[in-house]
Amino acid sequence: MFSRPARSVAAVAATAARRSGHGLMATACARRHLSLHEYQSLSVFQDFGVAVPKIMVAKTAEEAAEKAKLFDGDEVVVKTQVLAGGRGLGYFKENNFQGGVHIVKKDEAGAIAESMLGKTLITKQTGAAGKPCNAVMLAEKFQIKSEKYFAILMDRGSGGPIMIGSKTGGTSIEDIAEKDPSAIVKVPVDIMDGLSTDKAMDMATQMGFSGEQAKSACKSIENLYKVFVDCDCTMVEINPFAELHDGRVIVCDAKVGFDDNAEFRQMPIHEQRDTTQEDANEVEAKKYDLNYIKLDGQVACMVNGAGLAMSTMDLLKLSGGFPANFLDVGGSASKETITAAFKIIQGDPDVKSIFINIFGGIMRCDVIAEGVIGAVKEVGLSKPLIVRLVGTNVEQGKKLLQESGLPLHAESDFTKAAQLAVELAK
Repeated sequence: MFSRPARSVAAVAATAARRSGHGLMATACARRHLSLHEYQSLSVFQDFGVAVPKIMVAKTAEEAAEKAKLFDGDEVVVKTQVLAGGRGLGYFKENNFQGGVHIVKKDEAGAIAESMLGKTLITKQTGAAGKPCNAVMLAEKFQIKSEKYFAILMDRGSGGPIMIGSKTGGTSIEDIAEKDPSAIVKVPVDIMDGLSTDKAMDMATQMGFSGEQAKSACKSIENLYKVFVDCDCTMVEINPFAELHDGRVIVCDAKVGFDDNAEFRQMPIHEQRDTTQEDANEVEAKKYDLNYIKLDGQVACMVNGAGLAMSTMDLLKLSGGFPANFLDVGGSASKETITAAFKIIQGDPDVKSIFINIFGGIMRCDVIAEGVIGAVKEVGLSKPLIVRLVGTNVEQGKKLLQESGLPLHAESDFTKAAQLAVELAK
């Protein structure tokens, strides 16, 4: 076990974005957890006994048309599967088809899927780049009687999981809390004792369920907690958690995050990761255990240690520039990982200059220098490169860079190096 909780990359990067004066790019996935598509999450729930609607997934229009026939009734719901909110109000870039969620006649499902599959959905959360739609989910049509909100996440205050619920669902929980803070129910769960049936029933009752529906909701809440614990989730959010006119209580829509640190024991789940929904550079960086988050500035940063990375971005902002990324190579980087990091930032078309800022403690300056030299020889150098090396083996590192003959700018003063990186990016 760690002696202290490590700060997540997502938290560091989000703070960095606020400090830089720029938000994370919409195409970036600042995260420390895996996100699954809706149909994947609902399948996991189903395996744990959580009540979910009847669903099927299709990756071609022909498949959608055939599977639509297997649903009862005259209509079916067709939902685009991308990792972004606001799908119902989005549109597809290539054909301007409006809406990523449609209720249609079953014989129209194939045509609707054809308008979605292979296209790029743009929503408020994706930004102009959008997200590719490679699959659609077909779901049964049902009539909702009432909508509730339910979530489980880790709570620093109580030192364990906490259940959050509301009698009102189907809308943003933030909006609900702002209008009426008392509408939010919070119930901590002792991580050692687990969730008892009595506590699950109490939660269901406080969320507004009663009678047989309360019993059904209680069972799903218990099973959702099992999902949270047994699958190493960072968050399970159900919105809406609905009571239907036919008396059923089901999970209609869900957002689930899975801890990346538990990938080694949750391989079947993590193998479902859809990298087409993630920034390509972040996917590449993950292969080398690099902590990389794309930002929207012009000065690329390669730094070791989150603290130095934050101060580097602060200084770039104070010098009139903006960071193009958060990139922490860590303390155990090798020449191979340094080369990979350099390729990523060198290949970013938004980058106008590159600032390598290394404090050699665990990470040795000569290793950084060898990695930079190897990377430049392999991919070339088309942008101004500023290098600041301080600490372990700094003289060896400087000597390697000087003897390499690379057209770089070496500067030991932190402030001057940052100012130079900003100036050369103009």
